[in-house]
Amino acid sequence: MKRTYLGEFEEIVLLTVAVMEGRAYGVVLMQEIMEQTRREVRLNQVHSALQRLEEKGMVKSEMGEPTAERGGRRKRLFKVTALGQRTLREIQDVRVSFWDRLLNPLKLSTDL
Repeated sequence: MKRTYLGEFEEIVLLTVAVMEGRAYGVVLMQEIMEQTRREVRLNQVHSALQRLEEKGMVKSEMGEPTAERGGRRKRLFKVTALGQRTLREIQDVRVSFWDRLLNPLKLSTDL
């Protein structure tokens, strides 16, 4: 199967959705990303990334129940799909492989 690549921000959004385990929606995602990355994030950036991830089949959304703290408005809740989970595992494997190689002692060649 052809691998779908993610940009850095899409990866962060996907990871955040996974961490929030079904309680993820735009505003809380934005707040969590800003807290964890210590960078400014706009809500429209989060919504755009969620839309791209949903189009790629990595997240799915459904409307939640109305809540009192939002004046009865319903939230669109996001969950990671099986494809999204598989993609996160692949990304993690690649990153771990590189970090393991970087942290191993340098092997000097006698051919120098």
